[in-house]
Amino acid sequence: MVSQKDVLVAAAVFVVALISHSEGIMGGTDAVAHSRPYMASIQMPDGENFKHECGGFVIADQWVMTAVHCMPTGPNGRRVVLGVHSLSASEDTKQIFNISELYNHQGYSTYNYDNDIALIKLDRPFNASEAVTVVEFQRAGSAIPGTGTEVQTAGWGSIDNLGTRPDMLKEAVVEVVNPALCKRSDYFGRKFSSNMMCAHKLCQERHCDNIDSCDGDSGGPLLYNGIAVGITSNGGKKCGQRTKPGIYTIISHYTQWIDTTMAPQPDATADQD
Repeated sequence: MVSQKDVLVAAAVFVVALISHSEGIMGGTDAVAHSRPYMASIQMPDGENFKHECGGFVIADQWVMTAVHCMPTGPNGRRVVLGVHSLSASEDTKQIFNISELYNHQGYSTYNYDNDIALIKLDRPFNASEAVTVVEFQRAGSAIPGTGTEVQTAGWGSIDNLGTRPDMLKEAVVEVVNPALCKRSDYFGRKFSSNMMCAHKLCQERHCDNIDSCDGDSGGPLLYNGIAVGITSNGGKKCGQRTKPGIYTIISHYTQWIDTTMAPQPDATADQD
């Protein structure tokens, strides 16, 4: 005779399996240590320690690009760690920075995450090394990857819809989804703007997982041929769903804003001489 406890345990196992295989996990693989030296971990205070919250990527000697929705109300004590592979290990390659200035795009929309691009100015320039360097980003006038093109993403975000977080950097190859599809009402509808691209990789076999970015990957890069073309934004409440691929902000739409924001500011004392 099957007990009520056995029934509940079986039901719980079934639910976990359903989440894992129907919704899909991120499906990434461990990155080779420091093979993506532009990656940044944005970390928030957690008691006496810090914990990873969002990703970012280095685009200049004192600048990191990320997403507005990572810090919509300001830094609030967060820090940026470069040269990191393992979040927990005390790696000699790690460089830790305070956030000197945060520039969130003024057009950011909390309704649909439009214009989800932000720039962090670190409190000092980083020390270039094999573990810390810049990545080129796509500028205006360049064509974004077309439908079906393989692109890459990376981060320390959740590897499943249960919120399991990795310690080591993960990476994944995904495919650009036709924007017309992402504009459909059963995908993102009117929330999908011309400043966005969407990408994931659907599993074509039984009992495998769709590949997708997930919670905690936000702010990280989407790369094509080694160039950052997008910023991981928001793809829905669950990751790996067929009709909710990851959404990425198209970086090339913001070239002027990026250049203006990063331009050296005139020395106010010079006008007093």
